Amino acid sequence: MLVCGCAAAHAQQSQIERGAYLARVGDCVSCHTEKGGQPFAGGFAVDTGFGTVYGPNLTPDRETGLGNWTNDQFYRALHEGKDDEGKHLYPAFPYVWYTLVTRADADALKAYLDSLPPVHHPNKPPDLAWWMSWRFEVLGWNLLNFDKGEFEPDTSKSAQWNRGAYLVEGLGHCGDCHTAKRFFGGTKSSKHLAGGYTKGGHENGWFAPALTGESHAGLGRWRIEDIVSYLRIGSNARTAVAGPMTEVVSNSTSHLTDADLTAIAVYLKSLPAHEEPPEVEPLGRAAVERGQALFTDNCAACHMHDGNGVTTFFPALAGSSALQARGAATVIRVVLGGARVPARPGQRAYIAMPAFGDKFDDQQVADIVSYVRHGWENHASAVDADAVAKERKGLAEESQ
Repeated sequence: MLVCGCAAAHAQQSQIERGAYLARVGDCVSCHTEKGGQPFAGGFAVDTGFGTVYGPNLTPDRETGLGNWTNDQFYRALHEGKDDEGKHLYPAFPYVWYTLVTRADADALKAYLDSLPPVHHPNKPPDLAWWMSWRFEVLGWNLLNFDKGEFEPDTSKSAQWNRGAYLVEGLGHCGDCHTAKRFFGGTKSSKHLAGGYTKGGHENGWFAPALTGESHAGLGRWRIEDIVSYLRIGSNARTAVAGPMTEVVSNSTSHLTDADLTAIAVYLKSLPAHEEPPEVEPLGRAAVERGQALFTDNCAACHMHDGNGVTTFFPALAGSSALQARGAATVIRVVLGGARVPARPGQRAYIAMPAFGDKFDDQQVADIVSYVRHGWENHASAVDADAVAKERKGLAEESQ
């Protein structure tokens, strides 16, 4: 009996450790921890573009958390998007992707959450537009946007490819940000992982670039090791993280095994390009001169005059897929607000780029952004002062 008890305890601990790893894969802590709050106790505000919903308490508190939830109810939440009472969850909870999670992984994740210290923290009701606040509407949304079912391996592909697909398309829910969305927030399947805005699919907020094979604005020129490095430390020879992806690297991908990061990279590198480089109007001479002068005085010391940067410290701008993305919101926001690169193992975090929002007016930021999106054979559209003003306002609102 003692041997059996020890074996059972070991199996339980092993399952909890596996669940902790899976929680890292899903970056669960980011959306379920409010600023300054207890981990997983909920309260984080998620701006959907239609209003705000708040990440619920995932600790095992019986009154405000998951303490009374069964494994079956938890699996149903992931698999069907329904709570413990069978009510539809709002799709801000990415069950559209989590439905692929296997039952074994769901049970391990629940075991980990059950092992957390219970925190009594009542969940906040959503603050949505009145016409979006009726939960029965989710049923219609699901009919249009949700295909329920666990991940099914592609037998024509390798085990490594299938592992990468499972992580990217399931708990990793990469497509939730990196896929363009229709008006009501459902993803455009024809644009899968081809880039999209992070805030409810609307053309505001950060722009998550393409993860498909485009050579100009995707991963077409990236090597497997480039992707692994980016996910591991937040930078590589081609770029560095910015915006919400900074937190994803800090809380999630930097903690994954080399085998899983490589599997993710193998899967992403298999995705074909969705589109060819768009036709763009060349910058006029005056615009080039304004942008070049500002870049020389303020940017070239780190990013170099040739746009090649300094590997792993200051990202290259020449050939950057982030700069050439369909949406320019992210690069505008980086110029305005700066960028923070996550700490590497054993090092402290550091600011990779200062904010220029207080130094430059909207037209100056537009000149710099347009210049780098065109310079060194980059191929992307220019931006105007109105686009910069919009992002400046958005950053100010998000910081409140």
